[in-house]
Amino acid sequence: MELNLTGKTALVVASSQGLGFAIAERLIREGANVMISGRDEEKLRQKASQLESIGLGKVAYQKTDITDINDINRLVKATAETFQTIDLLVNNAGGPPAGSFEDLSDEDWQNSFELNLLSYVRMIRAALPYLKEQGGKILNIASTSIKEPIPGLILSNTFRTGIVGLAKTLASELAQYNILINTIAPGRIATDRISHLDQVNADKLGVDRETIALQSQAGIPLKRYGTPEEFANVAAFLLSDANSYMTGSSFLVDGGMVKAI
Repeated sequence: MELNLTGKTALVVASSQGLGFAIAERLIREGANVMISGRDEEKLRQKASQLESIGLGKVAYQKTDITDINDINRLVKATAETFQTIDLLVNNAGGPPAGSFEDLSDEDWQNSFELNLLSYVRMIRAALPYLKEQGGKILNIASTSIKEPIPGLILSNTFRTGIVGLAKTLASELAQYNILINTIAPGRIATDRISHLDQVNADKLGVDRETIALQSQAGIPLKRYGTPEEFANVAAFLLSDANSYMTGSSFLVDGGMVKAI
């Protein structure tokens, strides 16, 4: 299967670690040019050097707070100026805090809205003029909470589903420009975020994190956590020329964990 990503320009948001970095690395290996971003400039510098060592696509980085609209606009402008265009946009953001309804304040809700939903809206708006020039792909990273609410993650359950509504609507509005937009939802992928959530649950129950991880894996048909590389493989396909007729859809990468149809 030919992905035809060589020479394409991808802006991958929140990509100094975790799933964002895994996608950036996969795209680089396919010959794409990639702009990575995050809040920690030193970490970005290190990760950019790591990606450059692969020796295929070109790499640039930009320090960015995606809750700041001015930072978003600077990131998009820097990407277009560095690589002359933007073909692919990968929206990503750190997960919101865990907690039940009564645990969370108005500030928690507002911060999560700005980080996990409004940043996606703003990023698409800023990148759209470049994507419209010759068509392209938008991929929004969400969570399996878009299909099945996760206990103790009400913020994710609320705002991640908003991403799906956004993408489904934009699929119709942007099709005239040959822009495809989809949502990809990770299940229990072995990242720092999952380690953190396992630790939160372990602290609540007074057990060690490994116990929680084993219990969680037992509920996954494949009996293990996924790897960032497995997740990135699906993302690369959705961003590639091999995907030419899927838009407005949501795809789970969860080892069969979600029981919803």
